[in-house]
Amino acid sequence: MTIHQLILAIGAALFAVITIIAIWYYRKIILPMRGIANGMDLIRAQDFSSRLTKVGQPEADRIVDMFNTMMHRLKTERLRIREQNHFLDLLISVSPMGIMILDTYGRITMHNPAAGEFLSRPDLKGLRPEDIDSPLAAGIARLQQGETETLRLSDSKIYRCSRLSFMDNGYAHPFILIEQLTQEVVKAEKRAYEKVIRIISHEVNNSVAGITSMLQTVGSIIRESDMDDAAYTTESMDTCAARCMAMSKFISAYADVVKIPEARLHPTDLNCKLNEWRGFLESMCSRADVSLEILQAPAPVIVELDAMLFEQALINIIKNSIEAITPEGNGKITIETHASPEKLLTVTDNGSGISDEAASHLFTPFYSTKPDGQGLGLILISDVLTQHGCRFNIQTSGNDRLTRFSIIFR
Repeated sequence: MTIHQLILAIGAALFAVITIIAIWYYRKIILPMRGIANGMDLIRAQDFSSRLTKVGQPEADRIVDMFNTMMHRLKTERLRIREQNHFLDLLISVSPMGIMILDTYGRITMHNPAAGEFLSRPDLKGLRPEDIDSPLAAGIARLQQGETETLRLSDSKIYRCSRLSFMDNGYAHPFILIEQLTQEVVKAEKRAYEKVIRIISHEVNNSVAGITSMLQTVGSIIRESDMDDAAYTTESMDTCAARCMAMSKFISAYADVVKIPEARLHPTDLNCKLNEWRGFLESMCSRADVSLEILQAPAPVIVELDAMLFEQALINIIKNSIEAITPEGNGKITIETHASPEKLLTVTDNGSGISDEAASHLFTPFYSTKPDGQGLGLILISDVLTQHGCRFNIQTSGNDRLTRFSIIFR
């Protein structure tokens, strides 16, 4: 073998050795490192559905198995979290409770449809509760963290509002819950005062009837006697009997409130009914030296109405407006109807107005702003309008100082 051939043989052997070493290095080091790099790329891209392939090296394959197991668990956990979040989003969106999530600056970042409905704004994102023109929003803005408050508004609606927080990524995120309690509270209050009134009415009227009969009998005996002070005594007896009758009428007024019949609704043109009631309403106002103006919508305002009950409610509304007007105030009451966009009746007066404090208690049973008031009229109004399915509210405008009682029909 020549030197040239020997050199070629040695070169070939070295090339073979280097190739074997390179293959070994690639399989032992490069291929596992590439697999690790690919795995890091998958994690970075949050692609938990892909898997690494084994490289044929026991140590590297153990890492691949562990990585694939971790990816399977991450995929399963992410799927579970997504399903939970989807269910939670669905639950929040259909919840009858209003839910608003706030950021650290108090701005609304997320809310459900119920919250938008309660606050009369479909889109609340980016707003703070104190920036929303709503009595409910004003009450919510006053809430402190962890506080729960029941708010009764001037439209007779009652809400329970809570300001709480939850932890996310180590930070506390405030949120607000709004629960409407109107129907439940009103029904509970009505059951309670109906029971009390019936018991009191029964006991008082029975006692008053017996006492009045005895007073009349004793008075008759005294009149027929020869007593020196018979006239004074009989007069005292008559006074006591009169007071008993007045007490009976007073209690009967409360008893009549709980006897309001169920509304029998029929399609009715509100404008036609106002024309029928115009004469009586004008006579009510003229006796108090108050002018009455009725502005009717050009088109018929067809609503579901129990004419008798609604007339009684409207009479009480007008009566309250008359009593709110001072004698020297050039009193004026305006009744307006609207056919669109909502079927609406508004009673406006230029009386003394209603304070914010009084407005929040107006439809509380037996609450009255008048010194001698019993709060019966507003109970009747609220009951009748609720039976009609109406939305209603009363408030004094800060601009023109006019008080408006608005009734929105279904």
